[in-house]
Amino acid sequence: MNQLITYQGGCHCGSVRFSVTVDQHEAIDCNCSICRKKGFIHLIVPPERFTLLSGAEVLTTYTFNTHTAKHTFCRICGIHPFYRPRSHPQSIDVNLRCLDDDVLSRFARVPFDGANWEDNIDTLKGNKID
Repeated sequence: MNQLITYQGGCHCGSVRFSVTVDQHEAIDCNCSICRKKGFIHLIVPPERFTLLSGAEVLTTYTFNTHTAKHTFCRICGIHPFYRPRSHPQSIDVNLRCLDDDVLSRFARVPFDGANWEDNIDTLKGNKID
């Protein structure tokens, strides 16, 4: 699927809502410590394809290590629907699991060895997402 499709999504309590438009139905399945614990499946898009519809006032940010990634989450329900990733800091990384309905089957999932991030990041940066 390489046509433009707009999806909506949000956090668990519904306070944070967003829309995202994608043309590449490919997502990254990372095994790093934070992605494993959050269950995050990465859909990285340019910022012009992401719109925060509501909930800016309930978002809070967590950073660690290099503090480049800005992990945003809803302070009410704790869900992490999107963030600014270290790998592509000018992009938005949407959690595929936070899209409405059951759309996981529409996306090919590409494994990424984020547990060994420094050794593998060049393979991810080579992705067409940049």
